[in-house]
Amino acid sequence: MEFSDLINDLKNNFIQNQTTLQKLTKQNPNGAYFQIIEIAKFVGKRHNVDLQLHFPDSRKILEIETYGDQNIGIVTDKFRKKFKISKDLIKIEAKKKIPDVTVLDAYMYEDKEGLRLQVKSGRIEILPGSVHIWCMIDQNIENFMNWLLEFVLR
Repeated sequence: MEFSDLINDLKNNFIQNQTTLQKLTKQNPNGAYFQIIEIAKFVGKRHNVDLQLHFPDSRKILEIETYGDQNIGIVTDKFRKKFKISKDLIKIEAKKKIPDVTVLDAYMYEDKEGLRLQVKSGRIEILPGSVHIWCMIDQNIENFMNWLLEFVLR
């Protein structure tokens, strides 16, 4: 599975449900939230992942056109504690694919490895079995995520 395919599938599902989501976000934001979560679950299941959309700022739910562009969680194995490859290789690849990235060690508790990538528009948190993207996804981040899903999270 490629990250690009996953995100395109997610965005296409939001486009297909855009009219319904526009009505719901105005009339019943909680109902819209549950519809969004269901769409993410549906798409995630098709790609064998637990796909989540997050709304750290509740007003973002009104910005339907940004669904699938930011604040996404992808879980492939919530119990995995160690990366499949060296953490240093992940750091090198992040620096190759994402300009101006700062890579930090993170989540060093409960014997669990992790990395945090600081990028211009936010951050990406990488665990051995999941990734949480708290930034706008540009082409560089998409390229890195394609690599990450293929070599680290699968």
